[in-house]
Amino acid sequence: MGGTPTHRPQGVGGSPTSRRGLRRRLPQALAAGLVLATATGCSYKDYPRLGMPSPATEQAPRILALWQGSWAAALATGCLVWGLILWSVIFHRRSRTKVEVPPQTRYNLPIEALYTIVPIVVIAVLFYFTARDENKLLETSKKPQHIINVVGFQWSWGFNYVENVDGNAATPKGVPSELAEIPANKLSFPAGAEGVYDVGTPASRNPDTGNPGPTLWLPEGQTVRFVLTSRDVIHSFWVIPFLMKQDVIPGHTNVFEVTPNKLGTFMGKCAELCGQDHSRMLFNVKVVTPEQYQQHLKDLAAAGQTGYIPSGIATTGNAKNSEPKTT
Repeated sequence: MGGTPTHRPQGVGGSPTSRRGLRRRLPQALAAGLVLATATGCSYKDYPRLGMPSPATEQAPRILALWQGSWAAALATGCLVWGLILWSVIFHRRSRTKVEVPPQTRYNLPIEALYTIVPIVVIAVLFYFTARDENKLLETSKKPQHIINVVGFQWSWGFNYVENVDGNAATPKGVPSELAEIPANKLSFPAGAEGVYDVGTPASRNPDTGNPGPTLWLPEGQTVRFVLTSRDVIHSFWVIPFLMKQDVIPGHTNVFEVTPNKLGTFMGKCAELCGQDHSRMLFNVKVVTPEQYQQHLKDLAAAGQTGYIPSGIATTGNAKNSEPKTT
């Protein structure tokens, strides 16, 4: 009874057997982590973008830089936190021979001030760079080279090309009724822009790629202002390689400008849950040379798609009087 020694089962309580098992499992865990890190389908060229697609406009690299900076800050914070955790685990683990409670640190004002001030500084820095880049991205010019009214509706998209296709500056006289709901300071309607349009359905397909949705044509190297309006509910206009999206709100007009700098056809979609067939609100963006863009406008006119489709719900109240930033 009292003199009988208690035998601990082998492999329990930090025995050599358990430590050997841990050493055997460690390479397996590291190999599994390596597989997870390399099996995502990304090439080595994709890693610096941290999951973002290759930018397709002159404005997109600013967004990519903000994304990369945010990741760098998060990585540095994570390394610091995990480093402190591991340091505490290794150097402050309980001794096998001593059972006393280690010294406790309480009411240390310098430490408490440090972990209060440091997060505030981190958030303030992120806020500064985000606000700076957002203001820059939302700047609009007084006379953009092209204006396109993007109309969102359940469940597709329409594109009003506000262009003087026929070269006659006398027609039309004034803003057409289909665009009258848009505030003048956001539309900046050019003289003689009789315009052409294209409108899609969920069953529309791009003739070149077969991708679903209508196709928006843009000229390479020229500034395009998007004027976003909705006919029904809130949508969101998102061209994925442009690295930014903006809401399409009924009764409110949003605008932004981009300069495409990469030829090709890109995917776009609605990024706001807008109802039953939200997943079918897809579209394509085809960036072509300026000459091809002008020819496309003439082709739309020749097909009888002249004028404009109704832009949507009228903008009223403070939104109607808001002034966009101009440079």
